[in-house]
Amino acid sequence: MIASLRELGMALRSGALSPVEHVTETLDRLAADQHNAVITLDAERAITQAKELSEELARGEWRGPLHGVAVGVKDLFDVAGLPTRAGSNVLADAAPATADAPVVARLRAAGAVVVAKLHTHEFAYGPTGDAAATGPALNPHDRTRITGGSSSGSAAAIAAGHLTLALGTDTGASVRTPAALCGVVGLKPAFGTLSTDGVFPLSETCDHVGVLAADVHAAGVAWDVLSRPDGTGGGIQAPGVTGVRVGVLVDDYWRAFDPALPSAVDAAVETLRARGASVVEVSTPMIDELAATYPVIVGAEAYATHAAWLAERPEGYQDVTRERLLPYAEQPAREYVDALRTRRRLAAAMREAVGDVDVLVLPTTRLRATPLGVADVDVDGRSVLVRAQLLALTLPFNLTRWPAVSVPGDVPDGGLPAGVQIVGVKLEERGVLRVAAALARD
Repeated sequence: MIASLRELGMALRSGALSPVEHVTETLDRLAADQHNAVITLDAERAITQAKELSEELARGEWRGPLHGVAVGVKDLFDVAGLPTRAGSNVLADAAPATADAPVVARLRAAGAVVVAKLHTHEFAYGPTGDAAATGPALNPHDRTRITGGSSSGSAAAIAAGHLTLALGTDTGASVRTPAALCGVVGLKPAFGTLSTDGVFPLSETCDHVGVLAADVHAAGVAWDVLSRPDGTGGGIQAPGVTGVRVGVLVDDYWRAFDPALPSAVDAAVETLRARGASVVEVSTPMIDELAATYPVIVGAEAYATHAAWLAERPEGYQDVTRERLLPYAEQPAREYVDALRTRRRLAAAMREAVGDVDVLVLPTTRLRATPLGVADVDVDGRSVLVRAQLLALTLPFNLTRWPAVSVPGDVPDGGLPAGVQIVGVKLEERGVLRVAAALARD
């Protein structure tokens, strides 16, 4: 298992470990990965960059806590010299990217070494991580189960101990759900705070760039680096939640089906209360209508991106992706516009409904990791779609565009990981991470 980012950064800065040694060891681990997390290794360039960073340290030059740290990038981001295939045979012949996506370039500038492009659910259009040209990603906690998606490889590589940090994207669940199912930390910032340039789009009005990390500290370092032109990873707030108002959602919509999930949330809320937070119940009567706008908006925007390819080479898509996209060819433009207008109205209503609290605390998903290839599961004698249950509790915050983070919760049955989601209502990303740090077990 790799050291924490805090320990790793100290070892690299002190000279106890060189960037070349660390990057070489990471490449070896990724090359031996058994979770189908890795798409492409960028070994030669990573070693070259690690040597340059080692020379900087020898001269007394230090870029911050990411100096010499190996990171992974979801194969939705452009990385100069490598193709972006987005998990699809449609892009099997994609030419290498000519430039890094801005967020990738920002990590490099802070001293991070990009070592690999990582698995994604095809075109990021799915929360399970098991539909891709290269096959399903496998959950490191149980390789017969899904990782969640679409940032499947990023979550799996961290959970497997290969990396401390990776880039992902989140349109409705795609950072937080795999983080929850794999037992790592996943931060979705507020909409527009990180550039999506150089990132293959799914839904331009819902797409967010985010990070997956081994712990809250690492997520905080990444956020500081990515969010500020001069960010070095040093602007991390100390934990502390005294006076923070925590909202607990009481509507039936927010109910998780796996009993371990509400138990994890209850334990998190009690921890926050014991550390000085106040807890209040809040209701969101508009949530079902707001959530119903999500598939209309995302489906229409995704279809617009894929219409030409669907006509020219439909066989290039995974069956499930093609079957999800094609119905939107017949969706009237009016339905899309109506959904956008409804979203604006109800997102404002939701903010008003929960406006007296600083954060919301709730499960990240309604289910824990399900078996590979299983589309529906039995819950209290009725069949429910896995995909819908992995999206339901996260997608509202892509519609409202608020920051949110998923952190591992306490699992009373000792089984698969359970995600606890912390959503910023009045608090921005640093505040949300400060609350998350109060729950951290690192």
